[in-house]
Amino acid sequence: MNGKHEYDLIITIVNRGCADCAVEAAKKAGAQGGTVFYSRGTGIHEVETFFGVKIQPEKEVILNLVRRDLAKCIMQAIMKEAGLDTPGRGLAFSLPVDDVVGIVHAINTGSCVLDMEEETK
Repeated sequence: MNGKHEYDLIITIVNRGCADCAVEAAKKAGAQGGTVFYSRGTGIHEVETFFGVKIQPEKEVILNLVRRDLAKCIMQAIMKEAGLDTPGRGLAFSLPVDDVVGIVHAINTGSCVLDMEEETK
C-alpha cells in the first residue's frame, strides 16, 4: 500500500442487460476485469408506471479498478460502446483510490488499447 493515487475506480451505471457491453469495452481498452451487481434507479426520471403501479427500473453497476493512466481511455471506450453519450443510457465516473491490496497480478501490466488502435487507423 502507498499514498500515491496510482489507481482509479471507474463506476458505470447502465440499464439492466447492458453491463456486458460496458465490461467488454473496458477490457478491450485495457481493464483487467470488473465487478457487476444489480441495483435500482431512484432518480426523478427513473420511475415508470405500468397499469397505475410505479416501477423502479433495474440497473447494473460495473466497478473497474484501473491504473490511473488508463482511466480516461477506458471511460471513453465505455462511453462509446455503451452509448453513454445518449440520454437515458447510463453514466460513468471515476474516483481516485488511495490504497489497494490484492491486485498483485495487475501491477505493471496493461496499456491503453484504444489509443493503440486509433494510432493504427
